[in-house]
Amino acid sequence: MKVLFAAPEDAWGGILGHFRTALPDVEFIAGGLNPADLSGYDVVIPTMSRIDQACIETADQLRLIQQIGAGLEGVDLDAARARQIAVANVPTDVSGNADSVSEMALYFMLALMRRTSEHAAQREARQLGLPVGRSLHGATVGIVGFGAIGQAICRRLDGFGARCLALKTRVDQALVERHGLAGMGTLADLPWLLAESDIVVLAVPDTEATHQMMNRNSLAQMKPGSYLINIGRGGLVSRDALHEALHSGHLAGAGLDVFWEEPPDPADPLFQLNVLTSPHVAGLTDRSVTGIMQVAADNISALSNDEPLLYRKV
Repeated sequence: MKVLFAAPEDAWGGILGHFRTALPDVEFIAGGLNPADLSGYDVVIPTMSRIDQACIETADQLRLIQQIGAGLEGVDLDAARARQIAVANVPTDVSGNADSVSEMALYFMLALMRRTSEHAAQREARQLGLPVGRSLHGATVGIVGFGAIGQAICRRLDGFGARCLALKTRVDQALVERHGLAGMGTLADLPWLLAESDIVVLAVPDTEATHQMMNRNSLAQMKPGSYLINIGRGGLVSRDALHEALHSGHLAGAGLDVFWEEPPDPADPLFQLNVLTSPHVAGLTDRSVTGIMQVAADNISALSNDEPLLYRKV
């Protein structure tokens, strides 16, 4: 069996090495889809590569598109279905990914509110007692997207005494009660959540309904001095609008794990403002890499043995 890992050898926490150890009889080839050519492969692991109709039409023996993660927005599911190619993912709540992403979200919140980007300069100036930070206790955190990741963030915030609001496709009263939410709405209620929140966390995929949901209009609806954290997808936020909101001081800061282009330009002047970043690694920890790899490896083994696939979408 031949598997294309559509990313560099060392990408995503070195997960490819784990695959090779777990499946020594499978041939794994690392590399991008440029030009997009799936001929000769039985399985493709797309990572961040787009698997569109033109790409799928190059496949001559492909049987499975196996994502390492939950995101399938880059895969043309209809084209795969038409060619009878199975598509599967790894849900965030079964791999440790949701917990890992939620930890990064908490790191951004604490680091921004406690002004850690200023600490090194204070040390160099031999200054103690500054800067004065803001407490997460009593703050209102609005979580846009209340799936496994949003719920994992909310659980952790409970220990900090924060107040949580959430948006979901449909209001779920059982989730409201289970997590002690101060309120839940749908995406149509975004203005309400923005106006109420000291911190807004984006934890949704980039879809037609959510693309650039954070634009000049919506950023202006956020509380003056509030923070924006994006651990969802880069396309959720307008880069230019974010730059303006930070530069004007309307937003106090931002935490970004994902970007409008990946990788982003390190010389982008936006990064000279109060912005904390991580290189799209929120979901990458020792626990999540092992959990994701195991589910995907089990599916590759199942495919070779003509057994049912886990978490199949097509």
